Amino acid sequence: MNARYLFPNDYMADPAVHIFNGKLYIFPSHDRESGIPENDNGDHFDMKDYHAFSMNDIDSDIIDHGVILDVKDIPWAGRQLWDSDVAYKNGKYYLYFSMKDKNDIFHIGVAVADKPEGPFIPLPDPIRGSYSIDPCVFEENGEFYMYFGGLWGGQLQRYRDNKALESAEFPAVNEAAIPSRVVRLSSDMLQFAEEPRPLIILDQHGNPLTNDDNERRFFEASWMHKYKGKYYFSYSTGDTHKLCYATSDNPYGPFTYKGVILTPVIGWTTHHAIIEWKGKWYLFHHDCVPSNGLTWLRSLKLIELEYNEDDTIKTIEGITI
Repeated sequence: MNARYLFPNDYMADPAVHIFNGKLYIFPSHDRESGIPENDNGDHFDMKDYHAFSMNDIDSDIIDHGVILDVKDIPWAGRQLWDSDVAYKNGKYYLYFSMKDKNDIFHIGVAVADKPEGPFIPLPDPIRGSYSIDPCVFEENGEFYMYFGGLWGGQLQRYRDNKALESAEFPAVNEAAIPSRVVRLSSDMLQFAEEPRPLIILDQHGNPLTNDDNERRFFEASWMHKYKGKYYFSYSTGDTHKLCYATSDNPYGPFTYKGVILTPVIGWTTHHAIIEWKGKWYLFHHDCVPSNGLTWLRSLKLIELEYNEDDTIKTIEGITI
């Protein structure tokens, strides 16, 4: 299939995509023109609400269910309602979102609804021990795992061993790169059930990817899916603008780097979701073509994703002109 822009009349990005009640639901972040100058901290990404969308089929019309959560309704809100994900358990839907508190520190919050269309009611406080951005929730045999983290504006470099540092630090060029995090959720879906663990990505020789390997190392945008019994962890390389992936036999890892899913597109960030629907696989991602390259006004796209005979993913060429 040819790539398809999903929301031509609005700017949506950072998709989380799931199948609920026989429909395909999309939960994106909602870009807007805030007037804030562009910088490496991402202050120009000043999103303030989430919508939910549904599709009856991959090429059907898209239904906008409207705003499901607004920053003004979150008790601990500061600003910047960034990437989110939604999970379902025991008749409830749980929206996990990243947002800065009143001290400008990113945490991950939870909001609960009876329907995927919302409205979602936020808890009064963020998840205890949460930090950074980009939550992705993956279910395995009744257990739910969250993958999260993002560098630079996502503040992941401010933490070591789940503790805040006095000042942000990056490893030396030949030291192991800062990893994303993985944590099992509590049975009520509202807290962490354990301390977050580092998700280590290894090269073909079994060595951790290093901080200077910015063509392959993790930057942000965690996503997890499973294919033929293997766990596929995919992510953005950030400043080199690629979507890459690594595989493992365990949801905690370690993972081994495998390759590039999507080459760079117009725009700075690359964020995505991968899902199987009626026997085919699809990649949802965004670029900035409709906004003429304005990095903070991104548009969601959909394209089919294919595997090679050895179960590696076929690289999709992004639009760069």
